[in-house]
Amino acid sequence: MNNKFDMIDLHMHSTVSDGTDTPEEILEVVREAGFGAFSITDHDAVKAAFAVRPLLREGDPLFIPGIELSCRDKGGKYHILGYGIDPDAAPIREVVGFGHDIRMKKIRARIEFLRSEFGFTFTDDEIDGILSLDNPGKPHLGNLLVKHGYAESKEQAIKDFIDRCSPKSEYLSPKQAIEGIIGSGGIPVLAHPFYGSGDELILGEEMENRLRRLIGSGLLGIEAFYSGFSGKLCRTALELAERYGLFVTAGSDYHGKNKMVRPGDTGLDPQMDIPEGLNRFLKTFRE
Repeated sequence: MNNKFDMIDLHMHSTVSDGTDTPEEILEVVREAGFGAFSITDHDAVKAAFAVRPLLREGDPLFIPGIELSCRDKGGKYHILGYGIDPDAAPIREVVGFGHDIRMKKIRARIEFLRSEFGFTFTDDEIDGILSLDNPGKPHLGNLLVKHGYAESKEQAIKDFIDRCSPKSEYLSPKQAIEGIIGSGGIPVLAHPFYGSGDELILGEEMENRLRRLIGSGLLGIEAFYSGFSGKLCRTALELAERYGLFVTAGSDYHGKNKMVRPGDTGLDPQMDIPEGLNRFLKTFRE
């Protein structure tokens, strides 16, 4: 049967992490665009769910509370998306607290690294401003380097200066992330599955082994449609989803002005037949 669907975007970032639109502004964007469903998946934070829920009204797109957790283990780096979580649940609050502490240690280490290695200095108010953010990250620091003339663009600031700092810190493991999501009533999904650390592209047997390890920890889905994916990568992800019986999601990774990606730019054509794994995923939240 030809089963069509409305435009969706299940991977978006707000000012709660490193986006430039507030959760309220994202809600207005998806309303105006006529989305069928959306999720705000801020890095290591769930505050957007509390901001959006009271504003929802009849006829609005389906809102799925979400999060994106940065993880690492001996197999590499991962981003795990969590959908349908109860943001008040103790397991996700514990994971968020742990991730936030790690993020704050990293940003302090990077500020000190930029001072000691390159002589880049900032005012006390600027440093306090970054440290007061819910989840400060490399884009916030990159914009500050541009403001002071230390770099020509945020992208250059990150590549030439910020990424040269590799602060030693604890890491949230993918198993911890997955257990925190499931323990809070959510569905854990591997974000942009072929992307590793930096420009690393993970394919073939390495990708499949990586996926099997995560499934062993409870992973239930894969982001098969993504703004940075070619058609071939999307098809490969769909094949993996079918092989392992995984849910399928679609996301743009929208960050407002911090990334040249539009809301709904997922590579998913609203006129195509809905993939079975995506259909199952959406039905979970529509029923």
